Amino acid sequence: MCGRFSLTTPTEGLRALFGFDELPNLPPCYNIAPTQDVAAVRLAGTAPRPTFTLFRWGLIPAWAKDPSISSRMINARAETVAEKPAFRNAFRRRRCLIPADGFYEWEKRADGGKQPWRITLEGGVPFAFAGLWEHWSGADGSEVESCTIVTTEAAAGIAGIHERMPVILDPAEFAAWLGGTPEEAQSLLHPYSGALAAYPVSARVNSVRNDDASLLEQATEPKKAEKAQLDLL
Repeated sequence: MCGRFSLTTPTEGLRALFGFDELPNLPPCYNIAPTQDVAAVRLAGTAPRPTFTLFRWGLIPAWAKDPSISSRMINARAETVAEKPAFRNAFRRRRCLIPADGFYEWEKRADGGKQPWRITLEGGVPFAFAGLWEHWSGADGSEVESCTIVTTEAAAGIAGIHERMPVILDPAEFAAWLGGTPEEAQSLLHPYSGALAAYPVSARVNSVRNDDASLLEQATEPKKAEKAQLDLL
């Protein structure tokens, strides 16, 4: 599962990595949560370069009658994404990149508590989650563009924290994910093989109300007995 992540990289750094031309005003976000708008990169029409946009995190299938279903669609499992009715059309036609520079996972403790960990690429450089997006139209004329993050088995180095992780794409894989065939895209859905760094952080990250730079700091004394309630919404 991926239920929280961060994006604090300046816009120019993201433009250099993803190749979009837009100049969005992106304040640093340290605790991005489901139902919030998230930065994304996609192919649009015949544009020769990827374009920047914002999606609501939590995919709303085009056939859904109620947009509240999005709260259950924040992640799509790599193993079934090509077949699940909620995701299969988006997987074939509407793939996107979701920029991030870290994500959080919660380690289950023997005493029933949970310890949050922050996981990054070495050096804290920005990267891309494999994402899917969808366009939904309501009976009242409302329209929402939303997204989900594809997850897979955890890489060996972080499997002790959580058994799942988001699919992280290398820059060389961006074009195939955005515009390749479903078969090419499926081949990219595997645990990240590069170097990852992980360290415990404060349980303050459990609340979406907390969104400041202190969330990125390493916890000096993790409270093993503290029972963290993950407030996703």
